[in-house]
Amino acid sequence: MSAHRRTAIVTGAARGIGLAIAKKFLEEGYGVALLDIDADELARADSTLGDDTVAIVCDVADPLQVKAAIAETVSRFGRIDALVNNAGIAVFKPLLETTLEDWERVLAVNLTGPFLLAQACAPVMLKTGGGSIVNIGSISGLRASTLRVAYGTSKAALAHLTRQQAAELGNAGIRVNLVAPGPVDTAMAKEVHTPDIRADYHDTIPLNRYGLEEEIAAAVWFLCSDAASYVNGQALAVDGGFDAVGIGLPSLRRNN
Repeated sequence: MSAHRRTAIVTGAARGIGLAIAKKFLEEGYGVALLDIDADELARADSTLGDDTVAIVCDVADPLQVKAAIAETVSRFGRIDALVNNAGIAVFKPLLETTLEDWERVLAVNLTGPFLLAQACAPVMLKTGGGSIVNIGSISGLRASTLRVAYGTSKAALAHLTRQQAAELGNAGIRVNLVAPGPVDTAMAKEVHTPDIRADYHDTIPLNRYGLEEEIAAAVWFLCSDAASYVNGQALAVDGGFDAVGIGLPSLRRNN
């Protein structure tokens, strides 16, 4: 593959939102490095995507694995133009039942991972004039909720890490932004969200539906594209208006 072709790295790319993001970059003509900790799922995903990808098993919280993944990406493609820090984990427990091990692992993947990846990718990006980093946050990082003490805190911290990265890397030509998805109709959501939970979300979201993986991917692509060339240090909630409203929307709908 030509070293002049633009290249993206997508973490957590074996399924769901990460895989949708990888597909979007491929559609736009990028080579894509797919990073994921799940070797079997990653291999299955990669087998469906054609020849313009490289699949790399990587725990994003491990600095040695991150370093090796970036080296393999550069060996294959010669450059890195976009980094999407999508890999993440969640532990849904009450605050008093969340263990130190739960806390540390969630922060390691959701916060330390994007820190390590950005540090490893930025020097490569600068060799070709810059690039774009998009961190995948969550609406849980913008508003508090129950059972999310580790997850929500990690995503709130990621939003500030995004601003710190944008402040320091922007002058060098690397833009850094964050996409905060609301409820998205992923396979995992379909498994764990009961009908009453889904109904509650529908009642609260002004668009009255879950988002689609492809809609998150489209927002990520916009922030990495030339169309967003003056967008830096921003958090874009892709949530159907979930974060914008307070209470009373279900009653308002019934009255109408």
